[in-house]
Amino acid sequence: MPQQNILLVEGDGNLGYVLKLFLERNNFAVTLVVKGQAIKSYEKSDFTLCIIDLDEFNASNFDDSVEIRKGDPDLPIIFLTSSSISAEVIDKFKRGMDHHISKPFNNDYLLYQVQAILRRKSGFIDPDADRIEFTVGKYHYNHSLRVLTFESAGIKERNKLTPKEARLLRLLCLNKNKLLSRSHALMEIWKEDNYFTGRSMDVFVTKLRKYLRKDSRIEIVNIHGAGFRLNDHKKRL
Repeated sequence: MPQQNILLVEGDGNLGYVLKLFLERNNFAVTLVVKGQAIKSYEKSDFTLCIIDLDEFNASNFDDSVEIRKGDPDLPIIFLTSSSISAEVIDKFKRGMDHHISKPFNNDYLLYQVQAILRRKSGFIDPDADRIEFTVGKYHYNHSLRVLTFESAGIKERNKLTPKEARLLRLLCLNKNKLLSRSHALMEIWKEDNYFTGRSMDVFVTKLRKYLRKDSRIEIVNIHGAGFRLNDHKKRL
């Protein structure tokens, strides 16, 4: 798959440099420009997405985004906004945005939004979109029924999960033995990534750990600052 090219318009040089390095580490090509240079850079290259800062010092970047949209009506644009931006400006750019992210934000959250928008644009079809049956250690999980079943040595135990427990367990199963990003899970299930939804998810992870405690090979590990990993260890000697 060819590398995606992002135009990043950020007035804060330090933040812009950090975001550029972060996106490049995640296999994106990034052109970083400052206020007033967006149109010139846009005309020189073929971009698949724009990230444009729109705070009180860079409100004129909205005018640049309007011009960019005229050149390519289908080009996705993510706006970065601060609490100081006026309601009038917000009302304007809502008519042409794909998404906006309020500062300060988690870089993983930005990455998730970029990936989600580009998947929609490309018509990407998730091969696991309809998967509902999972085996994890001695557990079988039916997502359609929201039933987690443990069966071993004649013992059979069934637990009916709540809707959020079920969705979180499915994401963990889809990413078994791999990192499930906190931001990804929060946006998929809670539709928000903030302190309160984060604490709520921690509670649900604790509940899932209790459901899975009968098999010592299974554990949900907290990867500090990044997310969770459902480990399904091989049979221990």
